[in-house]
Amino acid sequence: MTAEIGQPAPAFTLKDQAGNDVSLSDFAGKSAVALVFYPFTFSGVCEGELSQLRDDFSDFEAAGVQVLAVSCDSRHAQRVWAEKQGYNFPVLSDFWPHGAVAREYGVFNDTLGCAIRATFFINKSGEIVDEFHTDALSTARETGRYREAFAKVV
Repeated sequence: MTAEIGQPAPAFTLKDQAGNDVSLSDFAGKSAVALVFYPFTFSGVCEGELSQLRDDFSDFEAAGVQVLAVSCDSRHAQRVWAEKQGYNFPVLSDFWPHGAVAREYGVFNDTLGCAIRATFFINKSGEIVDEFHTDALSTARETGRYREAFAKVV
C-alpha cells in the first residue's frame, strides 16, 4: 500500500526513544499529526531537519499538530540522539520488522534499507491531507512546506 492524500493514514504502533508504545490512533480526534520520516539517526541533514522542528515546535503546537519523527534505526540509538539534541517530540523506531511502517506509507528505500525524507500531515480524523518529500537523501525538506500544511489539517 502507498499512502495517498485523501485516504486514511495506515495505522501503526511503534516504540519511541524511551521505549513507550506510540500509536497513530492515540491522536485520533485530539490532534493532527505531522509524520516525519527521515533516513538515518546521527546524520547531518537529518539532525538539521529535526533540530529545525524542535526549534519551531511552538508553531506546531499553535496549529494543533503533533510531530512524530520516524526512522528505521533502533530506539536505543534514537534515545541517545534525541537526548543529545533535546528533541521535544517522539522519535519512533521502525526497526523491526525493518521499515514496515515506511513500506506501508510507500517511503521505504529498498536499496539503502531506510526511509526517504517524507512528511505526511494527518488530520484529527486520520485522513492524509498533505504529503511532501525530497528526491535525494542529501536534500532537506523546505521548512515552509510545514507551515503551508498547517492550514490543511483543520
